[in-house]
Amino acid sequence: MKTILLVDDSTTILLSMGAILTKAGYVAEKASSADEGLTKLKGGLKPDLLITDLNMPGMNGIEFIKEVRKLPTHKFMPILFLTTESQQSKRDEAKAAGASGWLVKPVASEQLINTIKLVIR
Repeated sequence: MKTILLVDDSTTILLSMGAILTKAGYVAEKASSADEGLTKLKGGLKPDLLITDLNMPGMNGIEFIKEVRKLPTHKFMPILFLTTESQQSKRDEAKAAGASGWLVKPVASEQLINTIKLVIR
């Protein structure tokens, strides 16, 4: 089974996304902050995909991606942004930081799963 790490400061998003992923046959690991997500990755978690929010207290999603990309074991892991932001400038900034794709909240479960299938095989 493929593992997906969800990083979002919204408990509601973590619970709903976790349920969607589990129902689709994925293992959903969750972190409520970028710091917690980084701790899990540094602690040996090797997810097949990382889905992160952009706007979070403390370290934001772009800073988080930059930190993740510094880890040799996670240099090429696919990373999707899931955020309410839709400006092209933010997308460009995220891509430059190492994001593989972008989803705008709220995302339909079918769209989420289809995007995941495109990113991890």
